[in-house]
Amino acid sequence: MPKASEPDIREWAEQGRRTIIDVADMLGVPPETYTHDPMSLIPALQDWVSRAPLDEFEQSDWVTLHADLMCYLADFLIQKYGARWQVEDDSATHRGHRYVIEATGIDGRTRRIDPAEIVRMEFAALPIEIVRMLATAERELHLASQPGEGE
Repeated sequence: MPKASEPDIREWAEQGRRTIIDVADMLGVPPETYTHDPMSLIPALQDWVSRAPLDEFEQSDWVTLHADLMCYLADFLIQKYGARWQVEDDSATHRGHRYVIEATGIDGRTRRIDPAEIVRMEFAALPIEIVRMLATAERELHLASQPGEGE
């Protein structure tokens, strides 16, 4: 069991998984469907964010949306590519660490991304596009062929 000052990566991962399964269920995607195919949530999630009155959002709404999208992005990468949560030291945060997703790309190199940062990038390029968000993460981790490679 981790010390009080150490991050609990297992609890972090389980909490994120529970969050996105609850979101899927709320959006009409049964948990068993989502857990079998994480792409099954894309249409419902896109419809939800497209209809959300973003211009009326309060800070707490943005925080919740950010957390939900971050959980989806991470869980998608975990399910589809075998990615995993890791803890990275970061003295710039109040906790002294941050949670990142690590995956091995098609080139055999292991890379890390911060799902929170990918979601922030998506918020900066409204409207929110779920497929674009996923593709950004895949590209950063080199999980798929990049345009121009292998030609």
